[in-house]
Amino acid sequence: MPGAGKLTRRQVLQTALAADFGLAVCGRGAKTKREESVMAKSGRNSGKPNVLVFFTDQQRWDTAGCYGNPMGLTPNLDFWAKRGVLFRHAFTCQPVCAPARASLQTGKYATAVGVWRNGLALNPAEKTLAHHFKAAGYRVGYIGKWHLANTGNKPVPKELRGGYTDLWEAADVLEHLSHPYAPKLYDSENRLMELSGYRVDALTERAVSFISSSGREPFFLFLSFLEPHFQNDMNAYVAPNGYAERFSNPWVPPDLLGKPGDWYKSLPDYYGCVARLDECLGRIMQCLEETGAADNTIVLFTSDHGCHFRTRNSEYKRSCHEASIRIPAVMWGPGLGPRVVVDELVSLVDLTATLLDAAGLEVPGDMHGRSALPLLSGPVEDWPEEVFVQISEAEVGRAIRTERWKYAVFAPDKDGWRDPNSDVYVERYLYDLFADPYEQVNLVGRPEYRKVADELRERLLKRIQQAGESPPRIEPARYPA
Repeated sequence: MPGAGKLTRRQVLQTALAADFGLAVCGRGAKTKREESVMAKSGRNSGKPNVLVFFTDQQRWDTAGCYGNPMGLTPNLDFWAKRGVLFRHAFTCQPVCAPARASLQTGKYATAVGVWRNGLALNPAEKTLAHHFKAAGYRVGYIGKWHLANTGNKPVPKELRGGYTDLWEAADVLEHLSHPYAPKLYDSENRLMELSGYRVDALTERAVSFISSSGREPFFLFLSFLEPHFQNDMNAYVAPNGYAERFSNPWVPPDLLGKPGDWYKSLPDYYGCVARLDECLGRIMQCLEETGAADNTIVLFTSDHGCHFRTRNSEYKRSCHEASIRIPAVMWGPGLGPRVVVDELVSLVDLTATLLDAAGLEVPGDMHGRSALPLLSGPVEDWPEEVFVQISEAEVGRAIRTERWKYAVFAPDKDGWRDPNSDVYVERYLYDLFADPYEQVNLVGRPEYRKVADELRERLLKRIQQAGESPPRIEPARYPA
């Protein structure tokens, strides 16, 4: 514990950049004069911050400038990353849409809540972010893609909405109900809402309407976009009109170079989607500023999983590779930042607890994830040194990612759509990310790496059991890669 008068890393950074905002440095939970005046202006003085999740679908971490992308796609996100917290190494816990969403809503691994693949509904008995915020006096709303009811393009009944009771403008599988220039949602009474314009814009305007109509009650809003996910029935990514042309000579991530797949034709549209999402993030922040809520709103920007453009298997994700599991994660708002970079590995399942903690709410003890807020002040002695990933549909797989190593196993005799787990796995991948950050050379099965693999196997077995699964047997690779 720091001694009296000793500043934490975050406080030092706040002091250095205070002039940027005209703010005095204050402890977490205290209000600056600017915050007090904004709170008085907006009438929101409950002492509770608003919370907004800006959730994209299938967005690679390296699409953002704050993660090194040179295309200039995300000036708004980059701006807020400097004024908040950048989780430099954030990962999904399941690189499939529905399981990842189930994990973020509940703070638990996908197998534990029964949504281990697409096409499964979240049990209404599971407590979600909405339940926790509602119990704390929040107005809770959901806009966009849900994918946790297994109703496809049909409305989601109230009991399958995960506790989002104050605003519901959503579709279970948004890509099945709507198109990029024909956005559709269902309202709380299951009436079809036929919106206009580009889908990202339409969802953003619904969020603006919700924020603008909020009164003294604090709100928790989960804004869930489909983009930059591809439009299934078109088998294509669809940027807003004219945007693909802007990025027709795209930067190509090194992990894609020299590999088959459809990245060469998809990147311009994919980048165009990302750029428009960032513009809409700017629109949301402008609305918060105009309503006097900007300084009292915690915002989390993240995604459910990444995208490898069919370079690692026959589709876009569902693999252990960085392009599939690494995601952007940036948070800002009262008590967060500025200019804090967290280098520890953080899982999507941790972000649930982090949101609750940031809002001052208790984190339930049955969550698998833990709050990452203590990392803002520096290293935490008992923080896990690996993230755990479950993989379904394309395979029944499990993986861990440490600072240096990627170790993954699969069950060759199991069906990824039928079987949630296995009692026997076989080693499949081993990557040295220090020497091979783009995962070009699979080291699995090589005798000179046997000791490394054995250590990682024990760590993976421990994480499998911590997720609530029965301990399996992991067999060595059957041949060197």
